[in-house]
Amino acid sequence: MAAAPDASAATEDSRTAWFTAARYGMFIHWGLFAVPAGSYRGEKIDRGTHGNGLGEWIMFNAKIPVEEYASYAERFNPVEFDADAWVRLAKDAGMKYIVVTTKHHEGFAMFRSEASSFNIVDATPFKRDVLRELADACARHGLRLGLYYSHAQDWHHPGGAVRTEGKPMAGGDPAGGRWDPAQDGDFDEYLDHVSAPQIRELLTNYGHISILWWDTPVGMTPERAGRMAELLKLQPHLVTNNRLLNPRVPNAFSGDTETPEQFIPATGFKDRLFEVCMTMNDTWGYKAHDQNWKPAEDITRKLIDIASKGGNFLLNVGPDASGAIPGPSVERLRESGRWIQAHGESIYGTTASLFRRLPWGRSTTKGKMIYLHVFDWPSDGRLLVPGLKTPVRRAQVLGQPRTLANELMAEGVLLTVPDRAPNPVASVVKLEFDSPPIVDQPLPEPNARGVVQLPATIAAIVNAYDGNARVVGAGEQTFIGGWDREGTTLNWEFRTTEAARFLVEAEVASTGGGALSLRVGEQKRETHLSPAGGAGEFAFVTLDEIELAAGEHVLELRSGKEWSDTRLRTVRLTKSP
Repeated sequence: MAAAPDASAATEDSRTAWFTAARYGMFIHWGLFAVPAGSYRGEKIDRGTHGNGLGEWIMFNAKIPVEEYASYAERFNPVEFDADAWVRLAKDAGMKYIVVTTKHHEGFAMFRSEASSFNIVDATPFKRDVLRELADACARHGLRLGLYYSHAQDWHHPGGAVRTEGKPMAGGDPAGGRWDPAQDGDFDEYLDHVSAPQIRELLTNYGHISILWWDTPVGMTPERAGRMAELLKLQPHLVTNNRLLNPRVPNAFSGDTETPEQFIPATGFKDRLFEVCMTMNDTWGYKAHDQNWKPAEDITRKLIDIASKGGNFLLNVGPDASGAIPGPSVERLRESGRWIQAHGESIYGTTASLFRRLPWGRSTTKGKMIYLHVFDWPSDGRLLVPGLKTPVRRAQVLGQPRTLANELMAEGVLLTVPDRAPNPVASVVKLEFDSPPIVDQPLPEPNARGVVQLPATIAAIVNAYDGNARVVGAGEQTFIGGWDREGTTLNWEFRTTEAARFLVEAEVASTGGGALSLRVGEQKRETHLSPAGGAGEFAFVTLDEIELAAGEHVLELRSGKEWSDTRLRTVRLTKSP
């Protein structure tokens, strides 16, 4: 059984307590890459060896010579930039901090620097220190300031590391991906004469800094990371992420936070703070022709999902070369912000959900309170909170005075709620208790026949952009419907009592099937879901066989290319004889 903790070990640390309470921040990717805006010599750069043509990677993907790329600085004059407007937008959106790119991989500093003249004050007609203005605006409006700095990968300065094409970003030969002789040089000299001095400037010239966000540790070794880490003593209260050294391998420089990028981890991280960073369209840096914007509802539900797992959401905006944040970003932040302003107490200062799964939404915890975030409101006015074992002292829709009737049952607590959803995005029901609430949701285990049943009702659904997969129906007829988008993932937690080999099958109704990946721990299989059952009749199809050790596991199904609309009732694992 799970009981609400008074505080996690992480939140007891005063250095990180503000971070875990904040839950929501704005990432700002801004630099010279805003000038080409995703195109080079009249061609849209939508393909590349990294990031499928990300706006901020255009120098790398188009292999633009150093001198030619540097000339963009002469055209960078962001006269529309207004630090107060940016910070007010973040605040109105419900964000508690910002993290701004002070130098991305292009090597251009968005602040005054004595270590390199390749900066916004010395190299552009703008001549203003935008970081100074943002720092002052954050102080005026009560937001914390975080700084992103690409400490190793730098395509402009001689010796700066360049990712080898097709290779992982962490470690490796820092010279491997260079395309211009002007990039040649000694990596350690670059670290000692550009990177380290600029980090020192950032930590001494801009007041109180709350976050230092390292990125792409190409060529970094423990010795090099140690030299950089010494600079953190300038502001020992800093929260740092796990990208100073290889984030894929636990090390002495793992910092405070995990950094899942563009995805929400199915179960969060048990012993680590984490911050999901994500774009609002398909790029971090500005691309004029990228108009694939996430809806405000999707952004709001992602924030709720991340908070329910105990994490923070760092949502990106990519200002253009004039200094304006794109209108679609502004519109979505304001719309989502209205929900957050009305329901903020269910997000800020909360801890992770006590429930393993909720078929109709998510939840967060705060002391002797549980907040239920209901995505799929029951049409019959009956909302079952499965596995809740503690009597509810008071239940109410957040922001409404009326007390909701509730009944403690063997299956959990049954709430009587209004027939219509109070909020179309996510309605919040606040539960108050006289003692810390207890939830009992045991993990599925093999039955006497060695079969593990993973029904639709206990799946965690992480929709791809504009996906609408959800739990439909009730009782034995319950299934996941609306699973029609490539990239949507379904996750189940379960436990095995002994090491064994299991046949994995799915009960589905699908007219076309499609590519499907099956992952359990480190095991990943690329398979194909065959058509089965047509549009209405369910049938079992075999996915694969996997070896499992005794213990707890997470099974993930992720839809792939040419995916067709599929309904799923259950996943079945059967122990091989």
